[in-house]
Amino acid sequence: MKIGMPLKYSGGIDETVEGLREFEDVGLDIVLLPEAYTFDSVSQLGYIAARTSTVQIATSILNIYSRTPTLLAMTAAGVDYVSGGRFVLGIGSSGVQVVEGFHGVKFDAPLGRTREVVEICRQVWSGQRVEHSGRHYQVPLTEADGGTGLGKPLKLINTPLRSRIPIVLAALGPKNVALAAELCEGWEPIFYLPERAGEVFGESLDQGRAKRAPELGELDVMVDTQLLISEDADELAAGIAEVRAHLALYIGGMGAKGKNYYFNLASRYGFEAEAEQIQELFLSGDRAAAAAAVPDALVHGVALIGAPGHVRERAAAFAEAGVTTLNVRPLAGAHARQVEDIGRLKEYVSG
Repeated sequence: MKIGMPLKYSGGIDETVEGLREFEDVGLDIVLLPEAYTFDSVSQLGYIAARTSTVQIATSILNIYSRTPTLLAMTAAGVDYVSGGRFVLGIGSSGVQVVEGFHGVKFDAPLGRTREVVEICRQVWSGQRVEHSGRHYQVPLTEADGGTGLGKPLKLINTPLRSRIPIVLAALGPKNVALAAELCEGWEPIFYLPERAGEVFGESLDQGRAKRAPELGELDVMVDTQLLISEDADELAAGIAEVRAHLALYIGGMGAKGKNYYFNLASRYGFEAEAEQIQELFLSGDRAAAAAAVPDALVHGVALIGAPGHVRERAAAFAEAGVTTLNVRPLAGAHARQVEDIGRLKEYVSG
């Protein structure tokens, strides 16, 4: 099992990258930089590529709406080139609040658009002239679809370093999960509960894998989680409180009432009544009570927090549930402790 780590996107890039080589030295396999409505992640990944040598670098995630499919492909090919073939293209639909609220682009047809985006990206990387006639994208744009009729099929001027850059799809809904298993090299779920994962995601993964092309290889299941290896009661309590607050924010406050992926996921895990309470408290402004309402089974199930033996056991549970990459956010306060925890986790999953 590989070990990944999400990078902070709200601070300065120098602070984010500082010490990254130390994580490389203890076996970190991949870093992921989110892009919400902050600085773009692509320019920063170029900087990270220059400051590292072995770790893979990934977007987590670029939404499929605010860049054209060909621009996503050009961007991926460029970052892959400057990183020496270390780039992974993480994409997803994001959410209506970001897509419409920040980008001013209509949020529609995430499944259909994702399928076409993947197809166009791979066509660009293959060196072919790009010609795509789909329901959502026409390349070149025809006169019948509102263009001038003067557009001609073009191919990427540069030769990509790789004709197949890995694509990872962030997905939680049944149809999107099936799409990831069918079309992409990787699938990135958040709040992955190993004991319930088969029940919640298994059917969708099976459906997608049944249509999966052999050249894609095995699906990389890249799970986001939090990490704290400690036997100090106060430190563990602080880490658990942080996970509670994080879960409450997503279950209670991400998206609108009735349209929240994370609320739906908690409900599918069997915590429907608790999710209702968390959302009600969070939207009423009582974030502390919302965090307190997050059930212990969910907190401890989705995170890697505890004594060394416990963390080792939980890492094994993730592996047994089909996880191939653990994207861990270290919760230890000091940088040296974070590096140490990543190194220990790498030993646990490699032993």
